[in-house]
Amino acid sequence: MLSANQAVLTRLTLLLTTALLGTACGHTQGATSTDPAASTGAEAAIVQPVVVTDTVRHDTDDPAIWINPTDPAKSLIIGTDKDPDGALYVFDLQGKVIPPKVVRGLRRPNNVDIGYGLQLHGQPTDIAVTTERETSRLRAFRLPDMQPVDRGNLAVFAGETERLPMGIALYKRPRDGAMFAIVGRKTGPQQGYLWQYLLQDDGTGHLQMTFVRKFGKWSGKKEIESIAVDNELGYVYYSDEGVGVRQYYADPTQGNAELALFGQTGFTEDHEGISIYKTGPRTGYLLVSDQGANQFQIFRREGTPGKPFDHPLLKTVKVAAQISDGSEVTNVPLNKQFSHGLFVAMSEGKTFHFYRWEDIAGKELK
Repeated sequence: MLSANQAVLTRLTLLLTTALLGTACGHTQGATSTDPAASTGAEAAIVQPVVVTDTVRHDTDDPAIWINPTDPAKSLIIGTDKDPDGALYVFDLQGKVIPPKVVRGLRRPNNVDIGYGLQLHGQPTDIAVTTERETSRLRAFRLPDMQPVDRGNLAVFAGETERLPMGIALYKRPRDGAMFAIVGRKTGPQQGYLWQYLLQDDGTGHLQMTFVRKFGKWSGKKEIESIAVDNELGYVYYSDEGVGVRQYYADPTQGNAELALFGQTGFTEDHEGISIYKTGPRTGYLLVSDQGANQFQIFRREGTPGKPFDHPLLKTVKVAAQISDGSEVTNVPLNKQFSHGLFVAMSEGKTFHFYRWEDIAGKELK
């Protein structure tokens, strides 16, 4: 861990690099952020984080937010350290590592997601589930103590030659509380790239996993990593990098037809992290990382009148986070600093950035 002086120096260096890169990139397409001069074509302001986390050992990739149900100010950020000697890091809302909760010895953990209230040993249990790429399996941990609730046997893509898992999103079906893991991989077929599994108690308080379906198109251009699920509306979104964001039903009983492909223009390089900010039961925003431009494009969650799968671009926000891969957002007021919610973005430099929602929303969004 860095000393206080080293941390300050690292952050100053990062901010200086951000400013220089932002000037060099000069991307102005799409809606602008909070800069009043943006409407005249000037470069949009770069939104700065209010917290930069302690550094991890190797390579940050994807964050998830766990909301503490009894005290939101004690909520946690779980982030992957993607390496053969990898880990799940756990941070408080001040960005400080909580050493007793860090899970080490993971073999290239890629993405992570949170599920709430899965019945284990007769108790509703919150879990963090990560893809472990080098072992072609999932690993699962109970929250908030981060103790394992798997037996190391949650293998994915069984029988396939392309088995290296990357993205993951957990879906809890509202009508019956069934929880599913939707998993993507490093490479795969052009049809059925994602696999979906039912998560259940094996009778001993540990997870067991049952294959449910394979679905999802892939362009064949790059890869599919970022996956996000809207539990309330019942949709799953994923980034087909370099092409766009694809939308399907998350409930396997509703079929495998593609519902939308959006965000096909205006991205500098890869489509990456997807997160969902909810302003109501059916309204809100879809935030997608425009990785090559160090910015996020924000689309309408609910679509347009009469066209629920039409997601117009509302705004583009430049951020200090560099080459951002994974991201997550919540609308829950957590503390005085994050009173309207929290947006977390992975950044180069082995850190995650914490942003206030109002700084991301600016004057254009709620």
